[in-house]
Amino acid sequence: MKVTLEGIKDVAAFEKAGVTLPKYDVAAVQAESRKNPVWLHFGAGNIFRGFVASLQQTLLDQGLQTSGIQTLSAYDGAIIDDVFTPHDKLTLEVTLLPDTNVELKVIGSVVHGYKLNGTAPADEVEVKDLITKDSVQLVSYTITEKGYAIRGIDGEYLASVKDDIANGPSKVSHAMSWTAALLYERYKAGAKPIAMVSMDNCSHNGDKLKAAVVEIAEAWQKAGFVDAGFVAYLTDKSKVSFPWTMIDKITPRPDASIAALLKDRGIEDMDPIKTARGSFIAPFVNAEKPQYLIVEDIFPNGRPPLEKAGVLFTDGAGVDLCERMKVTTCLNPLHTALAVYGCILGYERIAAEMDDPQLVALVKKLGYDEGLKVVDDPKILNPRDFLTEVIEQRLTNKCLPDSPQRIATDTSQKVTVRFGETLKNYKKKGLDATSLIALPLAIAGWMRYLLAIDDNGQEFTLSDDPLIPDLKAKMQGIEFGKVDSVGDKLKPILSNATLFGVDLYSIGLGTKVEDLFKEMIVGPQAVRNTLVKYLG
Repeated sequence: MKVTLEGIKDVAAFEKAGVTLPKYDVAAVQAESRKNPVWLHFGAGNIFRGFVASLQQTLLDQGLQTSGIQTLSAYDGAIIDDVFTPHDKLTLEVTLLPDTNVELKVIGSVVHGYKLNGTAPADEVEVKDLITKDSVQLVSYTITEKGYAIRGIDGEYLASVKDDIANGPSKVSHAMSWTAALLYERYKAGAKPIAMVSMDNCSHNGDKLKAAVVEIAEAWQKAGFVDAGFVAYLTDKSKVSFPWTMIDKITPRPDASIAALLKDRGIEDMDPIKTARGSFIAPFVNAEKPQYLIVEDIFPNGRPPLEKAGVLFTDGAGVDLCERMKVTTCLNPLHTALAVYGCILGYERIAAEMDDPQLVALVKKLGYDEGLKVVDDPKILNPRDFLTEVIEQRLTNKCLPDSPQRIATDTSQKVTVRFGETLKNYKKKGLDATSLIALPLAIAGWMRYLLAIDDNGQEFTLSDDPLIPDLKAKMQGIEFGKVDSVGDKLKPILSNATLFGVDLYSIGLGTKVEDLFKEMIVGPQAVRNTLVKYLG
């Protein structure tokens, strides 16, 4: 069996293999979507194909939509060439259940993939045409936190953004520049309304998207590329909205064991690949079953009825509280803490870490004891219940092939929100941050991780992170086994309010993190001994 338009015509074979097929004519939806596009999406990765695309699939199955989602890739076009095209844009969704069973479903709602990375001029022309259509209601994003950054840690524009500003909207490369350029096309076509919906795990994601796009547009206006009306269009919520969202579904890298399972069921050509730019992709997505998407309901041109697919719609305050609950307390900080310690302690699966008494104690203290006290109840979701589901059901799912190494990717881009927001709330609420144990342990663990030496004293490879060269340069001279080599080398990092949201020394935690780090570099097993000392 092949996951292609021709292959899924063998309905009986797929049913025998336990695979649910689309209940609509996929080819007809693909054709309709080119004529009357409704939804465009930046970022063709796992969370999109394994969650967001599945929502539209539900509506298509129910006959509530006739158009799918066009996906846009401004970064790594390999997923278009190596996955989308050979499989006629179809994806096999593999839901991993805690009881070791799997649910298999072919997703056909992704109707086309366009490369906006400078390698496909025809794609760029077609996308600029699509965005002008009256029928387009939203453009969404799953491009990770770093996708919205147009400036480096030094405050200067990234090189690609600098070029985009100099060249104007006719020649762009960065995803935020592309967004501004496409909105300019829609503006020129009559200032048509649209919603721009970030679905990434970052606080006030809609604001981050808007800020980047407006800044680029204002730079273009200053250079004479666009008029003042375009900037006014972007800042008019009745024309262009940037809703806040909170998304949650664990979608690990595609795992070879899942490919083998699919092969055993007779499904061919499912092997995962790593692209030249370091992305892990496959014709399937493996993911857990629990999923949450909460969206601020501001859609100037209407929207698909996604509430019928389980999406929760609310106002900005409701999204903010849900997002803060998840990203700053109940899931993401736990994930990052497990990631850095998992790499140091030699774990290859997050679920295996949940059999480690010290790491379980770490995430419980981080969530229940230190995090929940500064979380405001969003009402839509109960924070303690959500946290309990995470710790007892989700992180422990041994069928979920999620690795510390994946979660550790881009940690420098995440700590501001995952740890910094809690620290800022402690300060805001007048709580004593010096009483914290798990959170400084998590930060010290990240510093220890950056040495790229495990708890046995052996070197390991750090996960991709844009700030690693800068961070390692600041830590140069620190030697494993030599506590005195630390000196004041951590101070430039721990005092960086851009990185952590606060200067850790200003709230009494900088020295505490330094001391914990020193305990962890004494020698082999020092990390384990430190965890035992503070967590029992």
